Amino acid sequence: MKKTFVMLCIAGAIAACKQPGSKGSSSAQTNKDLAKIFDNYYESYLKFDPITATYIGDVRYNSQLPNTLSESYINNFKGFLTSYLDSVKTFNRAELNEEDQLSYDIFLYEAQTTLDGFKYHLEYMPFNQMFALPLTIGQFGSGGAAQPFKTVKDYKDWLNRLREFSVWADTAIVNFNKGVKTGLVLPKSLVVKMIPQMESFVVTDPTTSLFYEPIKNMPAGFSAADKKELTDAYKRATLEVAVPTYKKLAVYLKNDYLPHARSTSGLSAVRGGADIYKYLVKQQTSTNKTPEEIYQTGLKEVARIKAQMDSIKNLVGFKGDMKAFFTYMQTDPKFMPYKTPKDVLNAFENIHQRMKPNLEKMFSHAPKTPFVIKQTEAFRAASASAEYNPGSADGKRPGIFYVPILDATKFNVTSGMESLFLHEAIPGHHYQISLTFENPSLPKFRRFLTYENAYTEGWALYTESLGKELGLYTDPYQHMGALGDEMHRAIRLVVDVAIHTKGMTREQAIKYMMDNESINEQGATAEIERYMGIPAQALGYKTGALKIRELRTKYEKQLGDKFKLADFHTEVLKDGSLPLSVLETKMDAWAAKQ
Repeated sequence: MKKTFVMLCIAGAIAACKQPGSKGSSSAQTNKDLAKIFDNYYESYLKFDPITATYIGDVRYNSQLPNTLSESYINNFKGFLTSYLDSVKTFNRAELNEEDQLSYDIFLYEAQTTLDGFKYHLEYMPFNQMFALPLTIGQFGSGGAAQPFKTVKDYKDWLNRLREFSVWADTAIVNFNKGVKTGLVLPKSLVVKMIPQMESFVVTDPTTSLFYEPIKNMPAGFSAADKKELTDAYKRATLEVAVPTYKKLAVYLKNDYLPHARSTSGLSAVRGGADIYKYLVKQQTSTNKTPEEIYQTGLKEVARIKAQMDSIKNLVGFKGDMKAFFTYMQTDPKFMPYKTPKDVLNAFENIHQRMKPNLEKMFSHAPKTPFVIKQTEAFRAASASAEYNPGSADGKRPGIFYVPILDATKFNVTSGMESLFLHEAIPGHHYQISLTFENPSLPKFRRFLTYENAYTEGWALYTESLGKELGLYTDPYQHMGALGDEMHRAIRLVVDVAIHTKGMTREQAIKYMMDNESINEQGATAEIERYMGIPAQALGYKTGALKIRELRTKYEKQLGDKFKLADFHTEVLKDGSLPLSVLETKMDAWAAKQ
């Protein structure tokens, strides 16, 4: 899953933060005061972060896109966050009820972690080939994502947001230049992927633009006058705003930035890179584990999973070493049965239907939010992984499982389709995120704003391990694919740390990945470049999954017959995204009550 990380701030918003009552007030009154602060924080934050507001289905700010990269924005945001952090700290945690203690712990952890990161000036690398507002704008403007195009106002909202994106892009160039001056620049191998992404938005005929899609799909109920006005406005906006903005970004990246981009792969090559990486490891794993600890865990997991892979190779009677087995699975035509993208999407839906009967045994709560499977848009498919985009809390927009399909005839069934569906869709991200969005008892900042990578991705990876219990992985090649996915996450622990702290090159990391899992060079390259572009993010998956499995095993032994798996899953999911230390404290308290 991806999350658009935007932080928006306006001057004067700090005034919205109300100070709590005196410490002598009653516990109930204090909790009410704390709830008010969290409500104020949430409402203020949405004004600062309209993209997140759109993602969660709040349409009030759909026309806005503040310049999140500007110095004034960053300074205002820091002040805003510090003010709320100081206010929450005035409460005596011991006097709060259990639920409020949880909110207190989450807020303090997340706010402080965010503030700690500002000193590293990560805004000097404002986007990359994977996580990029220019790509999100493309998704939104196509009408196929969170931005709604149902009313005339919706259409006009988008035009204003697109104009503000042009300002953001100008500041992105300014910040890239600051990075050049300070030595905080992206690797060349990533920049060369970003250039064609920007160029793909440059057209001469506005009707061929991605941004013209909403006009092609305009609601029939619009008046003739509105249809003409919007059609003309969208053509002008495409040629006068969108095309020049993307062309400017493409030309800048190619002519100005690329010559200064670095030939090295990891953060250790930039000034202060070691400290930046340590911070990102903490941010993305919500632990105090050192990079070396994570690296050693990765080596152990790679060895463990490799032994399981060997047993399956022997089970199917393959004569040859593991690399030959990988090649066989990648190249044998019987593993590529699809002819069209629709065939691939239907195969994923078939997985969904086959596991449904077992879901009720393991999950007593299912989301009400609808769920759909879609092909990833062509303009970003080459650099995209399969991903989940959350639905809206009101259920009007479904959760979407995006599958990149460059060539359906080469889409391989041994790639771990069953485990991929469990992770990105059900019961992975769709269950975890939708159940959180749908829970009105949580403070809104926990429902919609809290994103702990190790918890969210850890949960999704943990659900991959439920395949056999859900009636999947009966085919040895699908089981091999699932082990391949697990191996993939273990390899990440090794290569991410090695790239950013041990001088491992892009090419060495690609080779290590291809030597230890069934992945072709194109796939391995995209993955390694992802870790280069968003350091430490990939560490959260395995770190979180190992913690959840560790807790399940502990309680199974501790509680014996009193342990109910569905209850365990409910407890893990019911409070939303949590730092792993907070999760463990909460789960231990739950187990003690059983």
